Amino acid sequence: IHRKEASLVMLTSPCNQTLGNSFILVGIPGLEGAHLWLATPLSFMYAMTLVGNTLILTVIWFDSALHEPMYYFLCILAAVDIIMATSVAPKMLSIFWSGDGIITFTACFAQMYVVHAATAAETGLLLAMAFDRYVAICKPLHYQTILTPKVMLGIGVAIMVRAILLITPLSWMVIQLPFCGSHMVPHSYCEHMAVAKLACADYMPSSLYSLIGSSIIVGSDVSFIATSYSLILQAVFRLSSRDAQLKALSTCGSHVGIMVLYYLPGMVSHYVEWFGQGVVPLHTQVLLADFYLVIPPTLNPIIYGLKTKQILERV
Repeated sequence: IHRKEASLVMLTSPCNQTLGNSFILVGIPGLEGAHLWLATPLSFMYAMTLVGNTLILTVIWFDSALHEPMYYFLCILAAVDIIMATSVAPKMLSIFWSGDGIITFTACFAQMYVVHAATAAETGLLLAMAFDRYVAICKPLHYQTILTPKVMLGIGVAIMVRAILLITPLSWMVIQLPFCGSHMVPHSYCEHMAVAKLACADYMPSSLYSLIGSSIIVGSDVSFIATSYSLILQAVFRLSSRDAQLKALSTCGSHVGIMVLYYLPGMVSHYVEWFGQGVVPLHTQVLLADFYLVIPPTLNPIIYGLKTKQILERV
């Protein structure tokens, strides 16, 4: 035990030359004893993410009958989910299984960029899919004329450009910070605030940028998504067929459920860092942030893919 404590002191020392350019991810602070228990469900969810989203991509890619706007969005969502989960899950599993939390500065900043860019892209995709469902249900006769290939390409490019424009300045601000003190990151991945707080300089500009940027992006997206689904529900309740109403409500309900699972943990963990310090335990904040990145990519193939009749039949 004393040898292990001594090695940790060496790892956290700024004079240590071997780890001078590395961070050490703690995992879930206060729950280190539960890491092995958490590793098993995380391994299962990551495997489900890879299998489910790869299956969606394969089915849509090889079946020309599914080359429609809704399925194109679903393909992009599946690809983003794989990237988002893969950017964090392997390192999390390394921490949980073996306690290896060492990550170089370069790898940490790259992970930070990919994670935050993927989450920004995902919220844009959820908005695009809500708009697609609105057009399909509320304006079915104009579906093909509204969502043309050119419009689809424009939406896809806009989503990616918005994510890059939002995250690039944030990453640049964090990379410019000097890290001359402790390199122990109290998190299971390189989350922006957890890393920025280790800096020897003022990290408030990047934190304010993150808070304001994410609030504007998520706030506007959620508002438009809520508007789309409220209009969809109005159209559904005007349907004469009871079965059609139940089917539409089931689809909308599952979509809204996955969006709640995506947005709620992410926004709670984000705002708690600002307004809930000392109120919400640190391990709860980290768990919320982890759920936000792992659970939606696991459930998206089921909710958006396998509950879709055409995809289920192909599978």
